[in-house]
Amino acid sequence: MEAVALFSFTASGAGELSFQKGDIIKVTEMEDDSCWVSAEIQGQRGYVPENYISLLPYPWFAGRVSRLEAEERLHRQDVGVFLVRESESAPGDFSVSVSYGKRVEHFRVLEGGGQYCIWGESFRSLNRLVDFYRAHSIAVEKVVCLRDPPSALQKPRLAHALRDYTPPQTAHLHFLRGDLIDLLDCSDSRAWRGRCRGRVGIFPPEYVQPLYH
Repeated sequence: MEAVALFSFTASGAGELSFQKGDIIKVTEMEDDSCWVSAEIQGQRGYVPENYISLLPYPWFAGRVSRLEAEERLHRQDVGVFLVRESESAPGDFSVSVSYGKRVEHFRVLEGGGQYCIWGESFRSLNRLVDFYRAHSIAVEKVVCLRDPPSALQKPRLAHALRDYTPPQTAHLHFLRGDLIDLLDCSDSRAWRGRCRGRVGIFPPEYVQPLYH
């Protein structure tokens, strides 16, 4: 999972990680009864305060749902429709549940050294793993590429700025890394239109991360 830093934080104890507002943080484990989460930032592992970050919502991440519930959700969905869930048998790990049409298959995500893998390929985050298996078969016996669940068809209403965008053109929207942007028009793949800090303008979509509700 990935999260965005809502505020800057300076580590004051052993095992804590410092970060700046707007940083993207890889969350590796969350506990229900703790105000700290395990995370990784630029290859360093430690703890960050939960109230300083916000998880980036991906429509395919289901959280703590059981194997049975995953099968019920994916039953008779199109082949490749999937969800990622926290593993029941191995807390802190993840599983990918994938519809095969008439049945659902579950793939254990192996994690080690900050890398995630299902077969031979390793990735730095679950997001990269998911993106890879959108274009490559996650199954061995036949071709099954991951497809977004139906809820992913909705249009994002907000976006998180990944870096500063300060062009000289007045028609363009200026924003800083970490800002939240109201998305007004995403029909043009080269220039989106949004609102930030009371101003409206256009900007290149590669500067932001859409947030789905």
